[in-house]
Amino acid sequence: MSGLMALFSPTARFNPPTMSMNPRDRPSDPLSRLRFALDTMPGSRKYVFTPATRAEILSELYDAFWGPYAHMFLPLSNSSLPMHATLGQVQAELGFAGAGSEEPVVPGRPERSCFRCKDCALDESCVLCSRCFRASNHENHNSGGCCDCGDPEAWRQSLQCPYHPVLQEAEELSHASLNTPDTTPRTAPRCISEADIPPVPNFPFRAPCPPELRDPSADPMQKDQYCHSFDEDAAAIAHAVDEHGRLLEIAMIISKIELGVTVRRAYDTFREQVAMVIIEWLVDLTRSRLGADTLITREVIAAELLSPRRREGNIYGSGPQIPDLSSDVPGAARIDWLFLYHTRLWKKPRMCLKEIYASILTLSHPHKIAIGSHFAAVYHRVIDAYLLVDREAETSIKYFALQLFTVPSVASYVVRHHDLKRILKSTTASTDSGELDVESFPFKSKRFMPVFSDLRYLCHNQPVQKLIASNISFIRKFAKVCQLFMCVHPNKRAATSHVEYETDAWISVFNVTLSLSRVIKVYGEAFAWATPSQLISAITTVVCMLNNDKLDKNKFSAPAFHTVAFGDVEYVVIEFDVLEEWVSFHHSLHWLLAELLRHVDILSEESLLQVGIASVRELFMRISTESLILTMIDFPLRVLAMVAQIRSGLWVRNGFPIRGQLLHYRDFMLRELCYDQDLFILQTSLIILDPNTVFVSILDRFGLLQFFCGSVVHSVYEGAQLSSMVEEVLYVIITLLTEKASASKMPLPAAVRREIIHALAPGPCSYTDLVKRVAERFVDDVCFEHVLGEVAHFRAPEFTSDTGTYELRDELYAEVNPFYYHYARNRREEVEGVLRAWLKKKTGVADPVIVPKPIGIDHGPFSILPSLLESEVLLQVMFYAIYNILTLTEAAGMTPPSSEAILDQAFYLVMLALVERASVFSHLAAIKGFDDDRKNLIDVICTMEHNEHFKPYMARIGWILGEISKFVPEEVQARRKVVNVPEPGADAESLRKRAAKARQEAIMAQMKAQQASFAINFEDEDDDEDEDAAVAPEEDVSYGSCIVCQEDLNDSQPFGMLGFIQPSRLLRKHPDGHSAYLSELMTMPSSLDRTKQPAHPSTFPPVGPDTYEDVTHFPPNFGGFPSLYTRFGIHTSMCGHLMHMDCFSTYNVSIRQRHRAYMMRNHPENILRKEFICPLCKSLGNIILPISRPSTMAASSVPFHDWIRAASISILKSKPDHLMDSLQFRNGTGEFVFWSAQDPNYLNHMRRPEAAESHKMLDSLMSVARIISQQTRHLRDRPEPEPGDRGAGIYVPEEVIGYTISSIEVAARGTGSSAGTVADSLSETQQRMIRGLLGCLSALARLELEGRPDGGRELVKQTIVKRLLPEWSRTSLTSFSYPFLLRDPLSVLVETAAVAPEMLQHVLVLCYYACLARTVVGMVYVLNKARSCNALQPVARSHSDLFGDVRMFFMSAVRHSPIFEHTATHVFETFGEGRIEKMLYTFTLPFLRRAAILCRSVLPNAFSTSSSYASFSHSHQDNEYKRLLSFLNIPPLSELPNQDTLQNALSGWCAHYGQSHAASQLNCGVVLEYPAVYRMARLPVVLDNLFNGRDKVMRCARCNTVPVDAAICLICGVTCCMLSNCCMDMDSGGRGECNMHMRECGGAIGLYFVVKRCSVLYLYANNGSFGQSPYLDVHGEVDISMRRGRRQYTHWPRWEEIRKTWLNHGIPTTIARKLESAVDNGGWETL
Repeated sequence: MSGLMALFSPTARFNPPTMSMNPRDRPSDPLSRLRFALDTMPGSRKYVFTPATRAEILSELYDAFWGPYAHMFLPLSNSSLPMHATLGQVQAELGFAGAGSEEPVVPGRPERSCFRCKDCALDESCVLCSRCFRASNHENHNSGGCCDCGDPEAWRQSLQCPYHPVLQEAEELSHASLNTPDTTPRTAPRCISEADIPPVPNFPFRAPCPPELRDPSADPMQKDQYCHSFDEDAAAIAHAVDEHGRLLEIAMIISKIELGVTVRRAYDTFREQVAMVIIEWLVDLTRSRLGADTLITREVIAAELLSPRRREGNIYGSGPQIPDLSSDVPGAARIDWLFLYHTRLWKKPRMCLKEIYASILTLSHPHKIAIGSHFAAVYHRVIDAYLLVDREAETSIKYFALQLFTVPSVASYVVRHHDLKRILKSTTASTDSGELDVESFPFKSKRFMPVFSDLRYLCHNQPVQKLIASNISFIRKFAKVCQLFMCVHPNKRAATSHVEYETDAWISVFNVTLSLSRVIKVYGEAFAWATPSQLISAITTVVCMLNNDKLDKNKFSAPAFHTVAFGDVEYVVIEFDVLEEWVSFHHSLHWLLAELLRHVDILSEESLLQVGIASVRELFMRISTESLILTMIDFPLRVLAMVAQIRSGLWVRNGFPIRGQLLHYRDFMLRELCYDQDLFILQTSLIILDPNTVFVSILDRFGLLQFFCGSVVHSVYEGAQLSSMVEEVLYVIITLLTEKASASKMPLPAAVRREIIHALAPGPCSYTDLVKRVAERFVDDVCFEHVLGEVAHFRAPEFTSDTGTYELRDELYAEVNPFYYHYARNRREEVEGVLRAWLKKKTGVADPVIVPKPIGIDHGPFSILPSLLESEVLLQVMFYAIYNILTLTEAAGMTPPSSEAILDQAFYLVMLALVERASVFSHLAAIKGFDDDRKNLIDVICTMEHNEHFKPYMARIGWILGEISKFVPEEVQARRKVVNVPEPGADAESLRKRAAKARQEAIMAQMKAQQASFAINFEDEDDDEDEDAAVAPEEDVSYGSCIVCQEDLNDSQPFGMLGFIQPSRLLRKHPDGHSAYLSELMTMPSSLDRTKQPAHPSTFPPVGPDTYEDVTHFPPNFGGFPSLYTRFGIHTSMCGHLMHMDCFSTYNVSIRQRHRAYMMRNHPENILRKEFICPLCKSLGNIILPISRPSTMAASSVPFHDWIRAASISILKSKPDHLMDSLQFRNGTGEFVFWSAQDPNYLNHMRRPEAAESHKMLDSLMSVARIISQQTRHLRDRPEPEPGDRGAGIYVPEEVIGYTISSIEVAARGTGSSAGTVADSLSETQQRMIRGLLGCLSALARLELEGRPDGGRELVKQTIVKRLLPEWSRTSLTSFSYPFLLRDPLSVLVETAAVAPEMLQHVLVLCYYACLARTVVGMVYVLNKARSCNALQPVARSHSDLFGDVRMFFMSAVRHSPIFEHTATHVFETFGEGRIEKMLYTFTLPFLRRAAILCRSVLPNAFSTSSSYASFSHSHQDNEYKRLLSFLNIPPLSELPNQDTLQNALSGWCAHYGQSHAASQLNCGVVLEYPAVYRMARLPVVLDNLFNGRDKVMRCARCNTVPVDAAICLICGVTCCMLSNCCMDMDSGGRGECNMHMRECGGAIGLYFVVKRCSVLYLYANNGSFGQSPYLDVHGEVDISMRRGRRQYTHWPRWEEIRKTWLNHGIPTTIARKLESAVDNGGWETL
């Protein structure tokens, strides 16, 4: 930071100011006061920088800035900024001159960030803000810095954005700068000064500005006393270190762990903080406005930054920290110094300065040019610091080049006016001898890669490319850079011993050269703008440089030639042994030459004739010789041979590095930068030199000359290695002959199409897998996804675990070439199998032949490639490839290794020759003989035709011989064997068939005899069993085996089902006073058990209007349900796995042992909460429930009124039981105290050993329920006795069993089948669970009434009946003072099912009508608070057959209370009968569904889906209410006038309620439940819509800020700050806001959508985990943390899966499974 001080200081020396200045001498002038403050502040503050100091500096700065003109920046002239506030912040809060609102439409003015459109953008750095993106047309485009909208240089086409129309002057200025006729770069750099920049034109919001505000003529840092000398400082520091040597020692220790350490004076660090405040102040000025003018402050700052430093004497100084810029930038401006001193700043001032620079860039096009020119002038110094000095490279100013060099006009200006050969100066790291040091820091560090990227950005712009093509100096300089990397880091085969030390230097070298190769590709592409003479000059330059041998003489000797004989001819080729000599993967000059040669349109004969050259061959012969060209092409040939040898296992002793280099060299992302280039150089040599010579050179380099002369033994290559090398060389030859992308200059869309087709040919794959098979350049191109859409079908993901896949269109398999040069051998065989299946399906031929396609090069220098198939050398290669395999097979009796691949390749070459040159090749194959017997190709092919070892090739051989016979039929007929099948053969065949048939008949007869014998024995056993069945008792029913000991589960040992009970706040109460929820009731469907058509888009990704939603118009909190209206209870779930009680105890012991053994692990279960993990399915559990067999009781035939009469008589006959009165709640509810979770008497019972032993499973439930009950008293609304009294705590029938059944019903809403009821959707596990819970209730009653007959069941039954019948509940003999309508009818039904299931059917009728009455009471309360029905749509009556006279029933229920009756009358008149009926329907339907679930579980025979019900259900598909009434045998309300008994009961209940204190005060006491389908918070269909109004919809309620990392609660929609200190709860151990909100909303569970991570966050207790995102990108793939940057869309199956996990209370198990699968020591803290 001391460098920043030097920026503002001349070189005068001084000591730190003392405190001797008198404050009374403080000047009155604002600027003088600022100087005074900066002078005296360090001493006066005792060198301690505090927030108050910052506030004082800001105050002085603002006062000095605006002087007497404060009224131009603030609303009131006498107002001042609050302490610690900044001007921009205050202006936005006060709305001064429109500050804080949306920016107005200004031509050419860019703004903020969000989207990228690959189709429209010039490069990947050009982006759009969300407002501009939506305002412009990007339909069917590939969409994903500051917003470049309004900048004409950033886009390929006009965006027509209404917010930023392109300024005509700016467009003309841009085109003028791009089309400057000067094509010669300047040797001396020229920077644009402040005087060269005109004011920003056409800004309509200009405000008048006094000239003294525009002219900051005074410099507060001008005087000598504000400066210091580095030399003096260094001396003082050195002296201090001498006195305190310990400081230096400590600094040395810390520096050993690569932490930067400095020893500084407190005075210096204080001044650095002051400088930081000044930078912050400048940033704030860029955000501020003068009146409505938002540009003037930025213009002033830009003018000062582009002006030279104002110094007394303008002396630059001589200290080592003050660099001399005079040689690079004469008259350096302030911004030049800031660029240089950037590395001396810490992170915050760096980011602030970048923001200042960005604000200047967006002023105008001249400003952008000016900043670019100054940056280019010091770029080489910036790079030096970046590579060697900078400790925080990620914030380096070097990355500012991305904003500048990607702008075409800036790039053009920089290239014209600055010498850029210094850009690569620091990356070459050359030694004195000129050899690269691969161990130097630039090589080992990856920092050089952005440097090459900068060069690539500069060179890919069209004006720069034209300059490169037209000026030979560019290619000459760049070729010299490439020459430095020629043959760097070569390899030599370790033949005898393994490499002892495997260095990783190759990684750095590959990173360097591959980064360079990307620049090479851009340089080569530039010559598309060249004329033939310019391209020839560039090729000449590169070839001449290749001929200059500057390689390491110690490793690369001078080229030597030798003569080899092949066939009947001798060839002179390079003598080089890849197995013995040094070979490098890196030939950058060859890659550059390959890029130049790709312009085959310019190298065509017509073009070359313009400069007097007939062909490419003549061109090369003019600039070189044949021997030099052979030498030149030998380098890439050596690499290909080395690659083949590595793949064949000949370089294994070189270790992993050589394998790693091979993988990088042929990697799908990098192969076109190196491997493809080397192949193309060889391909070019075929048209420059004699192709036979090239083929022989290839065979010689691969060491296979002798093999293709008939020798099947090699001195080095062993059997498998020799076959592998033959396969590799044939692969190279096929590629050289058939690859046409470079040879024909295939257009990029066609190349992309071909690449995608061959990538998808093996089968469908995801987008991620697809791009791994395609070159990086193709994937990044604009056309990639358009072409992908044309050639492939997209299959959207259907299920939660699916991803989107792409499948090649069927008709495009015809374009697939199985010998595509990017296929590996396995992939080629796979594709060949796919093609054969496709052809078989298409043609019906059993063994189809895949005929090669013509090469298809019609124009250009490479059009002669098909003629090479007439080569005798190539014919000899084909012959011996087949002949040697035939020889080896006959000798060994089996095919040799790789024979299939070799024959495939050889036959492919033969077939290709017959496709391209059929006549010539056929005659040549017949004439040319080889080996001693002078056999020809037709001979060996005919020999193979009927060989048993080569049956797979029969079809191909037949096709080949058939094609050859068209031209030389006599040659084929003379050699081809015609196998005629003789008659004896036919007889033999028929004999074989008859024998096989006889064997089959004998086997069938034997099987028939065995079946008959088995049937006789089985009948005997059956008779025995029938006889025994008459006397034998019923066998035990088996429930499978124990999941621990695997023994059968039966009555011999107690066993149970593993389960989990957890606190829950799932169930919702209907919010009163919310009209939106009443409106929802009006539109609810009549059936909740039928799947409703989803309201979400049916296609993925959605299109059209579904893709845009304004989140600011969403309901508050994203439509989440308010957490205040939830009901607490305990939910029970079962995984369904069974275990012996003894095994369960043993398993729990093992869990405790595991916790002790791994104390640091965050275990998935908590022992204190009695939790465990199911050994089989890993579900979380904490209880084990007994298994109860389903009752076989049939439906009762006793009429309802008879049952009521019989029950009343039974009660009359019974004697009063004072014990039962004492076992009921004192408040008169009729509930039983022994069914409470905290009943102290239960613990007394369990102290008895016999009871504890026989009720272990019951105790597992009650102990956990008791713990939860003790911790959640504040969450329960129902009246309870005081703790310690009997009946305290959770009431199990209502808040455990009833709550569980209700939760099951809620989770089933909106799902179902076309037949049956909600009860039919119950699983066997759920039914067992409900029966097990009811069994626990029965056990509790038996424990309490142990001495009574039948366990006291009759007494409890009578008590329940008394509670139900009004004539008993209101007598003086009972204590039921609590109105029955205030009790949940479902809990009474649960009590009945537990102790008296035989009367469940009749009690159900009473409970249903009680539910109707209490619903009316609750509706009066809710509708009275709503007051108006204007927001509700009118509803006509549609259920009169169910409810009859609704008005009569409604008023009858409330007539016993005058106040309540008056209110009800008003409500009914306001809302009307139709709406009242609809609400009565929707509010009571959930009770019927829950009753059906309970009844089916308890009495499956009595409540079964009979055939008569099935027909009734089919006729009432749309009315679930009718179906449930029929299923449960309940008379509808419309029949109430005929039901005297029910009328009496209703009248009694309503009278009791009406006369109670609650009704007189109009305090309802009845809370209605939310009856609709439960939904989570509503998120937008497209994720990026969430960011549009994030400052309005994603605001934390605690800290009132927009969270940096927002988490949206999916239950209630509240936005929380995740991983933030602002809302942390320090009282609970520093828990974050998500955990705090969880306690208020979900209770023990939390469910959040983490916006930035694009993930779902699950929380339970103190644990949590991330889950799959509900969003997928356009390719149907998850994009965690939005790293790929594609638009993401809601995938509804995933969204529904998250919803089901929440509704089914599966979050604890989900987290437990995640923690179980991942063992870590940090647990939740490592999330």
